[in-house]
Amino acid sequence: MTETQRSSRIYVDADACPVKDEIYRVAARHKLAVVVVAAGFIRVPEDPSIERVAAGGGMDAADNWIAERVGPGDIVVTTDIPLASRCVKAGAETIAPNGRAFTEESIGMTLAVRNLMTDLRSAGESTRGPPPFAPKDRSAFLSALEEIIRRLQRSRAQG
Repeated sequence: MTETQRSSRIYVDADACPVKDEIYRVAARHKLAVVVVAAGFIRVPEDPSIERVAAGGGMDAADNWIAERVGPGDIVVTTDIPLASRCVKAGAETIAPNGRAFTEESIGMTLAVRNLMTDLRSAGESTRGPPPFAPKDRSAFLSALEEIIRRLQRSRAQG
């Protein structure tokens, strides 16, 4: 079975993901498998289409686990910019829990800004963190996830 023939999977970088319940509902509606990846144990619904992976506590263990397995047709939900970059390069659709898409066009600048902010913080500068997660973010995420799934379904039907 080729990559384009197998069903899409939704990979969730789960340790700090605020939209896991929404992912489970959307995936069930579209009959998609979900792989929930965390450093250690994380509670997931008892559902055969939801797989829980405890990747271990090593540095970036969950990120590495996801990045080594995703490919075209998969969806990754993460706030981790380096992981998003790896997933985009692997051909996966990648979005943040606020609905922001990471694309080939946007990931370079997003990674550069992230690295700049890290360097500023290392030099002692005080920088603002991301804004708090809000209801509008949840709504934007749901819209973006639905749009990605529909696009992948159309692509699969055509090809």
